[in-house]
Amino acid sequence: MFDHSFHDPDDFPEAMAQLGERPLLVFHNDADGLSAGAILQNVLLKQRFGCTIRIIGKGENAYSSDFVRELEALQPTGLIIADLGVSNRVTLPNIPTIIIDHHAPTGVPENATVISGINDDPVPTTSLLAYRCAKAVGAEEGLLWLAALGIIGDMAEDYGFAEMAEARSAYGVTALRKAASLINAPRRTGSGNARPAFDLLMMAQGPKQVLSGEFEETEALLAAKAEVKQALDDARKVGPKFSGNVALVQFSSPCQVHPLIAQQWRGRLKNAIIIAANTGYREGFVHFAVRSSNDTDILQFLAQHRPPNADEQYGNGHRAASGGALRGDDWTFFLNTLGFDAFGAPQPASSEIT
Repeated sequence: MFDHSFHDPDDFPEAMAQLGERPLLVFHNDADGLSAGAILQNVLLKQRFGCTIRIIGKGENAYSSDFVRELEALQPTGLIIADLGVSNRVTLPNIPTIIIDHHAPTGVPENATVISGINDDPVPTTSLLAYRCAKAVGAEEGLLWLAALGIIGDMAEDYGFAEMAEARSAYGVTALRKAASLINAPRRTGSGNARPAFDLLMMAQGPKQVLSGEFEETEALLAAKAEVKQALDDARKVGPKFSGNVALVQFSSPCQVHPLIAQQWRGRLKNAIIIAANTGYREGFVHFAVRSSNDTDILQFLAQHRPPNADEQYGNGHRAASGGALRGDDWTFFLNTLGFDAFGAPQPASSEIT
């Protein structure tokens, strides 16, 4: 339904020319978002733009009113948003905006150039879309490995992308996988500070240099990985509680390990919808990740159980991988609709959810 509103990477050069002298680049803090950010920053530098970057941090949302006010104060002449979703809103509607993204859209803004692969099969990651944008302006040299990191970090497999096959041959899949894991680590820590990961991507010339220890940022990423490993080991000790075909795994951790826990249980439970809920990630909120071991459309499932006060932090992502963040009362409402009480225990009258 959104086909007419989407653009191809070939449209990037024309859109980029409208950004003005001081564009702002905003992107997600996972391996795909960071790699896309590094590709786009390299492109803008090669094109002699004076670009400012902003990495989305722990608990932040690019479309929230607080974030909009922060960006307005920077007074950029243009905006690029990468790997942060697509809605019918534009963060700064009065300046030229490019949105590069691979998630299922909740709408399409009128005043932006949206470069999306959602209609492709397979759907390319944001980093791969960014690489194709770089190629469209002839600035892709030396950036292929970054696209590969984003593909591995977001998809775990390459799904037949020609660019991934080329990167595997040039850089080696083992080095790419290890580098992607390292780059992904900081955003899952208690601080959620992914700036060292981005800086390392901008300095390194390939995955082996990311891993070499040549730059001090590698040590910071290794420490982040150790922190997340300990948090993950602790969360793995918690078992699921069931209401119908919904499995709830609820724990408390300052680290963003709930998506990893949901994915772990997805491989262990058959024919279930798995919700990994983290009550300790951010004060006043419950952050949760939802996965399915069957063919459930998770976006549709969450829409059916959406609390009345849920905001833009709820139910985004992919058909097979979504989640969100809810305040206490809304979380209780959500649990109740699934057949759990406020503490996550199954209610006696719970019935199977489909």
